[in-house]
Amino acid sequence: MKKKVVIQGIAGCFHDIAAREYFRGEEVEIVPCDNFAHLFQTVCADKDLIGIVAIENTIAGSLLQNHTLLADSGLCIAGEQKLRIKHNLVALPNQDVSDIQEVYSHPIALMQCQAFLGEHRHIKAVEYDDTASSAKMIAEQGVAGKAAICGELAAQIYGLEILAKGIETNKRNFTRFLIVADEQKVKELNVNKFPNKASLLLVLSHEEGSLAQILAVLSFYKMNLTRIQSTPIIGREWEYQFYIDLQFESYQRYSEALNAVRPLTNELRVLGEYEVGRQTV
Repeated sequence: MKKKVVIQGIAGCFHDIAAREYFRGEEVEIVPCDNFAHLFQTVCADKDLIGIVAIENTIAGSLLQNHTLLADSGLCIAGEQKLRIKHNLVALPNQDVSDIQEVYSHPIALMQCQAFLGEHRHIKAVEYDDTASSAKMIAEQGVAGKAAICGELAAQIYGLEILAKGIETNKRNFTRFLIVADEQKVKELNVNKFPNKASLLLVLSHEEGSLAQILAVLSFYKMNLTRIQSTPIIGREWEYQFYIDLQFESYQRYSEALNAVRPLTNELRVLGEYEVGRQTV
């Protein structure tokens, strides 16, 4: 059955690439959205839809807005995809890098290619909405001397030529995406899968040692804490909630750890239990 996947951005963006990597070998229909808030609204409104959202990048760090949107949406995490971000300089055919006067892309993409841009100071960097939409704009305008920074898929979709490949400064540039959906849809997606990772949301008392207690219990049960991210609790000054990712070998041991941790929290929510995702290089 065709998977209808909601993304932030348009065809050819990195969310599109990550969705196709996660559902590799399956038929995927992409549903574009202008922003992440719209993405969550769209998935919440239709229980047959699946969303994919960036949650962290190895260079730019966490996307805190998406943590909050996920928690507020009530959607569940079905899985994850880690994608190597490869940036390319693309333009209309029959041009050279020396012909380019302006390059358009998302501000983070421009930042991630600073070394290349520093070597080509004749090119003016111009911030734009998105990597793929930059490529689409260049194709639609049909003006020589302008380029975009985007992925290879966007260049293919919009008929542009790659003038320079792999121009990102750091070659260990990865983004981690979460697959999110209605709880029942997640159960359908994960039939015959065996979870060995979980994402939790914890609200703790504003007391000395409250987080240390949690970490000690998780360590006792041999949970591998792969990530912890705090965000402020709106309306409660200097109080925070914690997003925690755990990897485990035994689901029973993981369940015991949750039972031991729960009395030490004001709130504990399981945002998702899923298999550790592939990393595309």
